[in-house]
Amino acid sequence: MENRKRQAGPSNSGSLVYRSSLFPRQPARVLIVEALPPWWSQTCTVLCDALDNFLSLACSLDGPSRIPLLSLYAVSRQQECLLPFVQVRGNLARLRSCAEELRSIPVEGCIRGAARGGELLRQTVLDSLQQFKQYIRHTSNGPQASNMFLEVTVVTSQPGQHILRLLETGLKDADLVSLKRLLVVQIHCETDWDQENLSPKVNHPEADDYLMLGAEIDLQQVENSVLAVEAVLKAWLQEQGGDREHLQLLLPSPPDSPIPVCVKCDMQECLISPALIPLNPGLGEKTESTQDFWPNTKGTANQSQVPQRLRAIKALRADGVCESVLYGLPLVIRPTTCWQLDWDEMETNHNLFHALCHTLQSRDLFLLLQVELAQRSTAGGVCSHYILQPSSSLALLLKPVVSRELLLPCSQLVPAQEPTPDALELLQGCVSQLEEELLFNPLSLSSNLYQYLKCRGLLSQPRYPYRLQPAAPHRDQSQPPEGPKNAGKRASRQPQAQSRHLGANSRVRATVAPLPFSSSSTTASTPSQGPPPAKAPRPPLKLLSSR
Repeated sequence: MENRKRQAGPSNSGSLVYRSSLFPRQPARVLIVEALPPWWSQTCTVLCDALDNFLSLACSLDGPSRIPLLSLYAVSRQQECLLPFVQVRGNLARLRSCAEELRSIPVEGCIRGAARGGELLRQTVLDSLQQFKQYIRHTSNGPQASNMFLEVTVVTSQPGQHILRLLETGLKDADLVSLKRLLVVQIHCETDWDQENLSPKVNHPEADDYLMLGAEIDLQQVENSVLAVEAVLKAWLQEQGGDREHLQLLLPSPPDSPIPVCVKCDMQECLISPALIPLNPGLGEKTESTQDFWPNTKGTANQSQVPQRLRAIKALRADGVCESVLYGLPLVIRPTTCWQLDWDEMETNHNLFHALCHTLQSRDLFLLLQVELAQRSTAGGVCSHYILQPSSSLALLLKPVVSRELLLPCSQLVPAQEPTPDALELLQGCVSQLEEELLFNPLSLSSNLYQYLKCRGLLSQPRYPYRLQPAAPHRDQSQPPEGPKNAGKRASRQPQAQSRHLGANSRVRATVAPLPFSSSSTTASTPSQGPPPAKAPRPPLKLLSSR
């Protein structure tokens, strides 16, 4: 998608995908993995596979940086820093080598006590904070690095509440100014945890005695699967600002107040835009025209390309498809009118298309389509998926659908109770003031696009459609002595200098090139006693060639 060119252009400065002002307060990340037996034997493969998949995606994303710094620690027999703070983008080889080093930690060994493991985790958190301070102190990024903060994620298979209280008690007196959040992720394993084996016993303080460290402390429990661990890591790719609300919804004012009702909201990405993936792997992100949908066959003209083949793999209930997983511009699918088909084949195809539309609409179904295996790209084997929706007319709607790799975690909380009566009555009154339409007609909407384009075209630099004479070369400072010929040239340049001086002080500019002098006008410039010659006919204007 040539992201660098898009960022350079002023017309794309407001794009949500490429705008550099997005993700201004993304924190540096520290991942601490507790690799203690016997749980490490069950979580090693799952965690390392999820980390390897996540790093391959995070290192390849274009656009604004979502993870400015990353550090990785492992806690087994002792704490070990596998990766000091490095930038994520462009460091895929180094990050993957650290993931493989984490995978090589032995999965068998003696069972350590929980207290010993909690002490190692506390020391590791303190060491990561110290490393972060030293990095910020010696970095050359200036004020941007000084405003950065840190989030620490601890992955363990021990009881999450127990580890959380151990860390909270152990870090109570530490300097945690740069720490914004501490997240403990507990991966459930089949091995049961025996609370009686805690050695030594830990006396937990009362809830009122807890010191919240000035940072947010959370516990997240996930199952032992690659998909669940990937969701924890992909949350790092989402915007972590929170300094102000993202948008404000203005509703009509209630009868007893002239002030409109304002609902303040935040925005959250549901998926990673395929446009941020370089090399165009064929994920269907370009659906602006029919040419974008054709298979990319090198050395073959568009007219001779084979048609794209999509295979239906599932029938989906229409009410079970969420619109948030669809992206890109939709394409209208109609029965073909290709002139190379004979009439019988075209009529049969038209009947089949009509029957497909009727079947999907009557049963309220969508079709899930996949690019046929023969059409997949040979470099990596990336394929795209699409949703086919029926319509009331003889047409279908084709939309790209996101795959697992680009899907971001988006947990929507379902309210357990009804809204408050006051808020419900207020919002019902606001919505009732809006005009209702049974059938939406986009022709009733005007975006002021024509006027904007006209104003922009008038303010832009004009392009003259006529061929202008080349400008005179700049005269060198070392000029020859002025003779009769040079004096004549100097006299001929005086009107041009006056015209340039007039053009510099006036906003009026000529829109046509000056006419070249004809032979008759040249003779008329010499003194004579007769009447002035007749004007020469105006020569035709020379338009610029297409070259």
